[in-house]
Amino acid sequence: MKYPNGKDYKPTTESKKPAKKPSSKALLSAGNRGMSFESDINAANDYYREKGICLITKRPTPINVVKVDYSKGAIITNAYFEKQSTTDYNGVFKGRYIDFEAKSTKQKVSFPLANIPSQQIEHLTKVIEHQGIAFFLIRFETVGRVFLLDAQYVIDFHSKYKRKSIPLNLIKEVGVEIEYGLNPRLNYIKAVKEKYFKK
Repeated sequence: MKYPNGKDYKPTTESKKPAKKPSSKALLSAGNRGMSFESDINAANDYYREKGICLITKRPTPINVVKVDYSKGAIITNAYFEKQSTTDYNGVFKGRYIDFEAKSTKQKVSFPLANIPSQQIEHLTKVIEHQGIAFFLIRFETVGRVFLLDAQYVIDFHSKYKRKSIPLNLIKEVGVEIEYGLNPRLNYIKAVKEKYFKK
């Protein structure tokens, strides 16, 4: 048998293997790569608010306006972000005030304390003094793991030890790991319940 172009037909002996379907875990982790840590937290906060679970909001980063164009209806044409003096998030859950900071690191085995400015330590110390719930959400980007770590532990570690980082092994022991899920993707309130509301 010949094709219209005159060449002989040669059947192939290789069998095509069906494409392997990605597992739900692979799909989830692929989705995680496309969404930032902050976006995961913000999406969780939207979910919690809609479901009436709690009210947590992101503090806006203060902007210092340098120049405004009034000819087009007061449009900011030049501005810069001021250094944020407190933490990323605050709100209320089960009648308790909550205040926390979200941090990411590319380190695989430890969390660098240099990521936490002194004003955040001071702020969270005051939150604890007033009986608020204060913590850090720490994401290890390289290994794709997220932990809730009590702020008091970080404050004590910061003042007592000369180490420049908290080892991941210690964070596993004293923190609460937050698993990625579907809705919300990062259900950190589950970890808050486990850490602060378990009797």
